[in-house]
Amino acid sequence: MISVKEAKSIILNSTQNFGVEEIPFLKSVGRILKEEITADRDFPPFNRVAMDGIAIDFSSFQNGQRAFAIEGIQPAGSPQITLQNTVNCLEVMTGAVLPNNTNVVIRYEDVIIKNGEATIQIDEIKNLQNIHIKGKDRTAGDVLIYKNKIISAAEIGVFATVGKSTIKVAKQPKVMIISTGDELVGVEETPEAHQIRRSNVFTMVSLLERLNIDSETAHITDDKPLLKSKIKNYLDEYDVLLFSGAVSKGKYDFLPEVFEELGVEKLFHKVSQRPGKPFFYGKTFSCNIFGFPGNPISTFVNCLVYFYPWYYKSVGLEIKEETAILTKDVSFKPNLEYFLQVKLSDKFGHTLATPITGNGSGDLASLVHADAFIYLPSDKNEFKKGENFPIIRYR
Repeated sequence: MISVKEAKSIILNSTQNFGVEEIPFLKSVGRILKEEITADRDFPPFNRVAMDGIAIDFSSFQNGQRAFAIEGIQPAGSPQITLQNTVNCLEVMTGAVLPNNTNVVIRYEDVIIKNGEATIQIDEIKNLQNIHIKGKDRTAGDVLIYKNKIISAAEIGVFATVGKSTIKVAKQPKVMIISTGDELVGVEETPEAHQIRRSNVFTMVSLLERLNIDSETAHITDDKPLLKSKIKNYLDEYDVLLFSGAVSKGKYDFLPEVFEELGVEKLFHKVSQRPGKPFFYGKTFSCNIFGFPGNPISTFVNCLVYFYPWYYKSVGLEIKEETAILTKDVSFKPNLEYFLQVKLSDKFGHTLATPITGNGSGDLASLVHADAFIYLPSDKNEFKKGENFPIIRYR
């Protein structure tokens, strides 16, 4: 039985590169960017009017002039015009090119316009006032977005601005999620007294959707020849297989021996942790196999603790560890590493973690009342209020 640290190290040394694909930029939210986005021209690309008002030559104001005849209008989206006489002014609109021979914009609120003349009502103005100077934000060729970033709505706007109608992103793995067990029935079915509805696969489907990974699901009964036949095909068709159940020591937990018979390289089986001690991890040349224990909390936390980091590293994404402060004393007697459900809150800029009492790894409903798992190491069994430990959020 290995430690959580050892298990993570093995998994992170077995990542896959799924390649790169080019997709429409509007379909890229949540994906991992795989190219640098550079400015195709200066930002802004011209001296841009930042307020509706009038544009004048600053020297005329410095010479004491306050009333300016209006020569014309510079609308947004129109070619640049020129102030013909520097003792006059031009009306200008927000977003317009600053007219030639002008270097100050004064808001309409600070002028009175009457009979074709604009009279300035304020005593002080500054050169280049209310003007967004060409190239002030970025210059042509500057990197605007570096690769290996999760794309959000903010990035979409930049793609559009630089004319990137298609974007290179990391390809997503092809994933099959498999539940096992004769006791499981469909969501829409009414279970018998000895049965329960399938839930773990749908939890994992949703956990993968958070990563923008589409997945397929299957259920296989506790029949070894059937398991072997189905899994043999899945190993050839998918990049990742995620299993829920049949990896422990039960009489019908056939998966470890099926994996061995199918040539899966076992990298470990059993981790010194609670929940999820029977966790299995192995691989073939083209497929990674995560065998999570069947109890709901075990499946849930193992997916977060192991599959998520494996995926992040596979696509080149760096995720910072987050910690929280315990709000209560916790004792845990077994010599195991412990993932404890907690409710999170914030106080004075610190994240606080309040333990949630559940009824073991089968208590699926307890997940609803928590926000994260806090990781408690195995080197002690008393954890004091005020101590800081890593957390794994799921909200």
